[in-house]
Amino acid sequence: MSVIDIAPVVRGAYLAKYSVPVIVAPSTKPVQQPVVSAPSASELASALADSELALPGDVVVEVAGETQVFSVHTLGELTPLPGARTAEARTAASRSAVVAGKVAVVTGGAQGFGAEIVHGLIDSGAFVYIADLNGDGAAALAAELGDRAAAITVNVADEASVAAMAEQIAATTGGLDLVISNAGIVRAGSVLEQDLSAFALTTDINYTAFFLVTKHLGGLLAAQHSAAPGWMTDIIQINSKSGLVGSNKNGAYAGSKFGGIGLVQSFALELVEHGVKVNAICPGNFYDGPLWSDPDRGLFVQYLRSGKVPGATTVDEVREFYEAKVPLRRGTTGADVMRAVYYIVEQAYETGQAMPVTGGQVMMSS
Repeated sequence: MSVIDIAPVVRGAYLAKYSVPVIVAPSTKPVQQPVVSAPSASELASALADSELALPGDVVVEVAGETQVFSVHTLGELTPLPGARTAEARTAASRSAVVAGKVAVVTGGAQGFGAEIVHGLIDSGAFVYIADLNGDGAAALAAELGDRAAAITVNVADEASVAAMAEQIAATTGGLDLVISNAGIVRAGSVLEQDLSAFALTTDINYTAFFLVTKHLGGLLAAQHSAAPGWMTDIIQINSKSGLVGSNKNGAYAGSKFGGIGLVQSFALELVEHGVKVNAICPGNFYDGPLWSDPDRGLFVQYLRSGKVPGATTVDEVREFYEAKVPLRRGTTGADVMRAVYYIVEQAYETGQAMPVTGGQVMMSS
């Protein structure tokens, strides 16, 4: 019986008992604790519910004849958080407090919007997995942020790689509370000229990968829920304003993002029985990040070369063209997105939504 089968159930038992997020880490140290036995992982939740579970402390479980030891602790002194459905959870708290002590993963977290989100979560007291194909970048950011960050090298478009990420999370913290599916790419180009390979790559990273991340990390959340039916968790897709309106000479990107919202709505309907809310944030343009401003591959350069902005002859002219489209006259920032993340986590009565964060450039419509 692997750790990915057992650890989320153990974590769920602590969530149910204490109504605070915990770190559940496999341990090899000898402990003098009674063994909690169960014939299968599905029956372990009931056995744990009938046991004494100390926090912080250790727990020894035996499932199908195999024994595993876990060390359990919190990231600090925590009170019950929104999501636990307790009386305390209904008390007012600052917006960022809703992620304090929680375990999160951010795909594409080594740079751009992803790195902004990672910084925001760490500053708010969360433990964050920085998951990125750029393993060196993820490791460097994790080292900068300290012991509440961990790097995972992952190709989100490869199922075996995503499954390995889920196993690594289970073996490190026992499970998690917040999945932010942020990894994405843009390959701009006319439908009359774009190569199929560029179209397919965009679809794989922006659309198919969200399915894979939800499948495998959603499985961890569902296993936790079997032991903690009152604890709510979140999957948030970082989508785009291009998932709400079409994008000229950028059909591969817009199509993948429109499809992502369809997945968000469908997954929300399915995963609600496992206490998982699934929502999307649709940011406007993050002009100062590498997606837009990289001097070689950034969108300003891509759009200049593709002629997407009529008459533009410089990158600055392309930027001015896009900033003029925003009523609030600036691009989206990491802080804008973090406010939306906090709202979604805090809001226990909303799922399947696509929230614009666009400075008024794209507005919600009925």
